[in-house]
Amino acid sequence: MIRRAGLASLVLLALATPAVAQPRDTLTIGVTQYPATWHPNLEPMVAKSYVEGFTLRPLTAYDPEWRLGCLLCETLPTLENGLAVRETTPDGKAGLRLTYTLREGARWADGRPVTAEDLRFAWEAGRNRETGFGPAEFYRSAYELVVVDQRTIILRLDKVTFDFASMGQFVPLPAHLERERWQADPRGYRTRTAYDTESTNPGLWNGPYRVVATTPGAGVVLERNPHWPGPAPAFRRISIRSVENTAALEAQLLAGQVDMVAGELGLPVEQAAALERRANASSPGRFRFAYRPGLIFEHIDVRLDNPLLADRRVRQALLHAADRAQIVARLFEGKQAVADSLVNPLDGVHAEGLPHYGYDPARANALLDEAGFSRGPDGIRRNAAGDRLALELMTTAGNRGREAVQQVLQGMWRQVGVETRIRNETPRVFFGETVSRRRYTGLAMYAWISAPESVPRTTLHAEEIPTAARNWSGQNSAGYANPEMDALLEALPLELDRDRRRVLWAQLQRIYARDLPSLPLFFRADAHIWPLWLEGVRPTGHQDPSSLWVSEWRAR
Repeated sequence: MIRRAGLASLVLLALATPAVAQPRDTLTIGVTQYPATWHPNLEPMVAKSYVEGFTLRPLTAYDPEWRLGCLLCETLPTLENGLAVRETTPDGKAGLRLTYTLREGARWADGRPVTAEDLRFAWEAGRNRETGFGPAEFYRSAYELVVVDQRTIILRLDKVTFDFASMGQFVPLPAHLERERWQADPRGYRTRTAYDTESTNPGLWNGPYRVVATTPGAGVVLERNPHWPGPAPAFRRISIRSVENTAALEAQLLAGQVDMVAGELGLPVEQAAALERRANASSPGRFRFAYRPGLIFEHIDVRLDNPLLADRRVRQALLHAADRAQIVARLFEGKQAVADSLVNPLDGVHAEGLPHYGYDPARANALLDEAGFSRGPDGIRRNAAGDRLALELMTTAGNRGREAVQQVLQGMWRQVGVETRIRNETPRVFFGETVSRRRYTGLAMYAWISAPESVPRTTLHAEEIPTAARNWSGQNSAGYANPEMDALLEALPLELDRDRRRVLWAQLQRIYARDLPSLPLFFRADAHIWPLWLEGVRPTGHQDPSSLWVSEWRAR
């Protein structure tokens, strides 16, 4: 209570005191995470994707209107333009030959051209399972890469998929800096990459900006890439400050220590809405607020090889015992949508009529009884062996919204006899170690962010369970293994007819809703907060961050 009162006083003071004017050729952005690695192919994290939107270019990306387009390539391959050609693989399967040409003038920030050799090196490293790149399925499917000339490659795939032209996962790596390190020790490359040992080396970056300084856990400083061939970005320098406590981030915004808060990983929507009301009342005309709903799925991964959680009736009971509608209404001012599936209704492949786990404590109690858990004298359930139904619930420390959800869930689950122990970690540790290496014991709460109609193979296929043998590649941290789901995940990309594909999507969502390898909570809306003098920022609502279009940003 004392800490809340102290923060309120600070907030009121900051709202009443105008921030010191900053030079408009610099921009300071506040975020809530610092990544575990800067390597673009290791440990997927939103914090890293956001920063690398300024500093790196994938071949393709979905734009803010959700249209696929080239970023580093010149032309998207299609069957109509002849850059995509059906062919038969050496194994006799239906395959594709794709031709990609890099944009003329693309250069690393040390002046070296971005070439087809950089794509070939990324492909070679990804094909070697010891490297531990994700998504592994792309590198398995891309069975051949031919360098045609300095800017052109032919990529052969062993399947024909509906999204074959999407290459957001295929990022060139600077062969002149990284190939030798990788060849010396593919398995140990993840700890020896220059992206982490020499992060300020200009040859690592090919976007509008390059990294010039890093402070682990605290932030990164970017400056213009002098060899960037595209439109010149407006800001000479961008500083990205990592503030893992959202209350502290809000205070820094109000004190003028950061100019904006990135919606992709900033303030929870209810915290931003409360700030907007106060700002409009006491300091109008300082900030602009935008709320963008998107393909951001807040959920709880379930450690399925924990005997207490192996029975899906227990998982179903946990969901029935959680009043998610009340959580959304009270904690998030109704600005989030309760999720019945991992597919957002905004996505065209969302299925209607899925099982709905409404708030039903009586049903939750019945399911736990059926699963063999009886209440003990202290009200906590136990199985026949006497094991208490006690679960550890983890999330990212300092995220006020998630920590509030934890507290509410802890109380709701105790009402049906489930004990919950809360233990949180900084995002770097939580994502970089605990989730990616499956070190949590019970429940892990966080978000998946996807592209439109993104097949969730890496999070649900049995081959994507992270293991030491795979060097922890894959995102199926729950350990979910269902042959029926695997078959759907393999069939979905191969179905080119959208109507027939929607049938497969509906089957996938029904299986997910039945098995609950993770507990769906809600679909997030991101809260973007900008100073009024900043123009041109376009939130996307999907996994390709707004920072990819930084060249459009301008100071008024």
